[in-house]
Amino acid sequence: MAIPFYDVIIGGAGLSGIGMACHLAQKCPNKSFAVIERRDDIGGTWDLFRYPGIRSDSDMFTFGYDFRPWHDLSVLADGTSIKNYIKDTAKEFSVYDEIQFSTSIIHADWDTQKQTWTLTLEDNDSQQQRQVECQFFVPCTGYYNHAEGHRPSFPNEDSFKGQIIHPQFWPNDLDYKGKKVVVIGSGATAVTLVPAMAEDCAEITMLQRSPSYVFSVPAFDALSKWLGFIMPKKWVFNLARKRNIFLQRALYKVSKRYPNAMRRFFLWTVKRQVGDKVDMKHFTPYYNPWDQRLCAVPDGDLFEALSSSQANIVTDTIKQFDETGIKLDSGQHLDADIIITATGLSLQVLGGMTLGQDGQQQAFSERMTYKGVLVEDVPNFAYIFGYTNAPWTLKADIASRYVCRLINYMDENQLQSVYPHADAGQKTDATVMDEMQSGYIKRAKDVLPKQGKDVPWRVLNKYEIDKKMLLKQPIEDSPLVFLRKNENSIVEELQQANL
Repeated sequence: MAIPFYDVIIGGAGLSGIGMACHLAQKCPNKSFAVIERRDDIGGTWDLFRYPGIRSDSDMFTFGYDFRPWHDLSVLADGTSIKNYIKDTAKEFSVYDEIQFSTSIIHADWDTQKQTWTLTLEDNDSQQQRQVECQFFVPCTGYYNHAEGHRPSFPNEDSFKGQIIHPQFWPNDLDYKGKKVVVIGSGATAVTLVPAMAEDCAEITMLQRSPSYVFSVPAFDALSKWLGFIMPKKWVFNLARKRNIFLQRALYKVSKRYPNAMRRFFLWTVKRQVGDKVDMKHFTPYYNPWDQRLCAVPDGDLFEALSSSQANIVTDTIKQFDETGIKLDSGQHLDADIIITATGLSLQVLGGMTLGQDGQQQAFSERMTYKGVLVEDVPNFAYIFGYTNAPWTLKADIASRYVCRLINYMDENQLQSVYPHADAGQKTDATVMDEMQSGYIKRAKDVLPKQGKDVPWRVLNKYEIDKKMLLKQPIEDSPLVFLRKNENSIVEELQQANL
């Protein structure tokens, strides 16, 4: 029985995978492709996480796709709206029917002689395996481990008589109405859960070991609403997107250049909203702004919940659990019926699949990325990886467009395969996410790809530069090695032909 062949296989039907598929369908319409999705529905992260209040932590004008405007005026959209947006996009651009659900990619192996990828797939229900082949393989699996979150063990936790829940695996039938709840954590999940649950809980406490920077953003884009009365929707979207990209980049740049000034600014914005009702020690981090991601809250809902006494916040360390809650090192005891461990994520690259070349397994974490998209010495392979210091989709969009440019260039020049090759001594010990100091990134140092010393092997995380590099610079570049089928490098031939 012949093995099915596709020009392109995309791994994952989340925000990045559907974006890649839509770009491919528009810019490479003659290419056959399939999207392999391990879950039984579209959405990726936005299908996985279902805890109360789940929402984006970036504004939707920039978190949404550049080719399909977000016309809702909600700035931070809820998880269901984002999932529906992804699904509607897939259907609108006729890529939904190309998704193979409930199918995991177990292994991908590059055959040098055939210059094709062979992927081993497994049906999640039957565990039966099958193979498919493709010329170009594009994993869009993000970096979350869907099978497990980061869950530290706590002393004596088995003695607790209530429920312990990780937000990544939220029970659909959880009843927290009238219950005492402790949320352990200080990141985006914790600051979302606390105000979302506060009204229904008898008591809810956010317990953090150390504070994070939290800032308020408008829940509703009033300016875009008024512009909508005098401008076409597309103009309003484009203006909002450009405005928000500029503001985000400016905030990041100023934070990195003037950290002390921005630290004072962020603390001042919190103080204005909580007044004297909340001790500012709970919002005064030990690190500088943007060493870790900032936590955005719509219309200051967390600050409102705390200042109105609907919720509490405690900064302390855990001594041990007991039957009725948590005993802290300070001696304080937090009573709880439910403990939520919003303690972070476990990172995983390639969705857990293994990677090989000619039957030899390859260590993905020892490779560098070229322009943050292609992978060192791995042919016909692109890894769509978004920003960590800006909305994820900004990078995913331009990376997908670059892949389409590359595929079209190869077709025009009758090329079969391409891989980037680095000079000796280029690789460093830093990972592609080393700019951020978040705990989940530090824990994944041995998992993530490496950084190079210089561009294009160094990940810049600078949208304005990345956009030019990926969309404007010529495809032909000295680190790229192009091959025709069963032939050696033709880089010199291409240069002589001035292609």
